Amino acid sequence: MAVEKPLHKLKASMNINIGISSCLLGEKVRYDGGHKRERYLTDVLGKYVTWVPVCPEHECGLSIPRESMRLVRTENGIRLVTTRTKKDHTDKMTSWAGKRIRKLQTEDLCGFIFKTKSPSSAMKDAKVYSAKGGMAEKKMAGLFAGMVMDKMPYLPCEDEGRLNDDTLRENFIERVFVFARWKDATKNSITAVKLIDFHSDHKLTLMSHSPARLKELGKIVASIDKKMVPTKGDEYLRVLMDAMATKSSVRKHTNVLYHIMGYFKKVLTKEEKQELGETIENYHNHLVPLIVPVTLLNHYTRKYGVDYLQRQVYLHPHPAELKLRNHV
Repeated sequence: MAVEKPLHKLKASMNINIGISSCLLGEKVRYDGGHKRERYLTDVLGKYVTWVPVCPEHECGLSIPRESMRLVRTENGIRLVTTRTKKDHTDKMTSWAGKRIRKLQTEDLCGFIFKTKSPSSAMKDAKVYSAKGGMAEKKMAGLFAGMVMDKMPYLPCEDEGRLNDDTLRENFIERVFVFARWKDATKNSITAVKLIDFHSDHKLTLMSHSPARLKELGKIVASIDKKMVPTKGDEYLRVLMDAMATKSSVRKHTNVLYHIMGYFKKVLTKEEKQELGETIENYHNHLVPLIVPVTLLNHYTRKYGVDYLQRQVYLHPHPAELKLRNHV
């Protein structure tokens, strides 16, 4: 029997569009006329995705440079106000954002990377001040970012600052690729066969994030009725992205690795079993990164031609050149 090719290689031509705050690409659009270029995004991840840059403050009509702004709690709610002159740009921003988001919804986005701490673009850490000034009262999403996440609830989103954390970076990019595969699999129509195939390909990936959500998704797939496929597809996507937003852990990965090892129990030699077991334990004990046991499992999958594992996205979640599993 012919061994199936890894899913990500079959879909190598898949276009992955990611929205991003323009300043992170090196565009000089910030309030001070500068930029905040992130070289990992431009020089590494940028080789595998197409960026869709957005600068809310400049695109809504504000100049470069411009007066800095902050979110302020007033009797009329939280407003976007300039720091020195107290000019309110809330209505200008929200009116523009509504139109821009409608356009973004047509651009087949698979993710969005926002600018941390920005009053317009932060995902969760824009400071909110009282009208009287003083210390910030709390933190929240920037005006534009909040609207994006509200209108596109399944879209993987992250602040660029949080991407400096290896685990959060791997989790975000993995979510982007899973969402891209979903969009690719269902772009023309969603059928029971497509839903079943997608679920089968992602079982081990889901197990590494949330075994509970994996069971829930399995029940959705098992209850498919041809007349209800679109409804089931929407329900499946909601639970899928909720599962993927749950961070993996060494414990959960170790469980998946041993689960995969079980597929080789009748074919591995005594020495191979010992080597694989020791490698998984070394990962579990934080002595080697995840890429080490996964590489060995990929070797045995090819050597022994295990078809089910060859199609598992878990073993090929994203391009190896990104080196995401070298650090988790």
